[in-house]
Amino acid sequence: MIKRKDLWCALRTAFPYTVPIFAGFVFLGIAYGIFMNSLGFKAIYPIMMSLTIFAGSMEFVAANLLLVSFNPINALFLTLMVNARHLFYGISMLDKYRGIGKKKLYMIFGLCDESFSINCTVDIPKNVDRGWFMFFVTLLNHCYWVLGAAIGGIFGSLVQFNTEGLDFVMTALFVVIFIEQWMKAKRHQSALVGLGISTVSLIIFGGNNFMIPAMFAILGVLTLLRKPMEKVEVSAI
Repeated sequence: MIKRKDLWCALRTAFPYTVPIFAGFVFLGIAYGIFMNSLGFKAIYPIMMSLTIFAGSMEFVAANLLLVSFNPINALFLTLMVNARHLFYGISMLDKYRGIGKKKLYMIFGLCDESFSINCTVDIPKNVDRGWFMFFVTLLNHCYWVLGAAIGGIFGSLVQFNTEGLDFVMTALFVVIFIEQWMKAKRHQSALVGLGISTVSLIIFGGNNFMIPAMFAILGVLTLLRKPMEKVEVSAI
């Protein structure tokens, strides 16, 4: 049975890695809460949606879906398109989540770009429980998003101002994450493959339909190039 001091050790170790996410998520969550309020929703809506959905970009989209006629098929495919990347995140986390107990269920639910990035790249100290470290990274990031959405929802109901452009904040976050990962990585083959295929897909399929084709193409190309890229990395070491 895990000891309280081990839980505290895992939480204390995980927290510093999530501080940059705290700044980003609280700001984005505030923007989301205000955006929801500008569409006519009370504060409870962004709070509950951030708590139960926890998919930032999709929550912005869902806000608009709530205003149109009910179309579950359209909502399903739109959700798959917007969050298709999580399919690949999930596959890549199978080994890391193996053997960590029931908390894996929450970690699957709470998997997001930022938690994936931290849990995939951080070298967890040997004296820290791996499962609880990843659990607290996920939990903290989730709490930051809910906190931001709550602040934005409440603040938006009290103060009225121009909210044009708020839905762009998720795009800005993805750009920052990409730049950060680019600077950390020694080799950029995967990133260049992703950029190239995404650009070609954007030209062929257009801005509204390129996501799914790009994701499948990236998966296929990286699968074919996996062994050559691994050989290059090993030889470089």
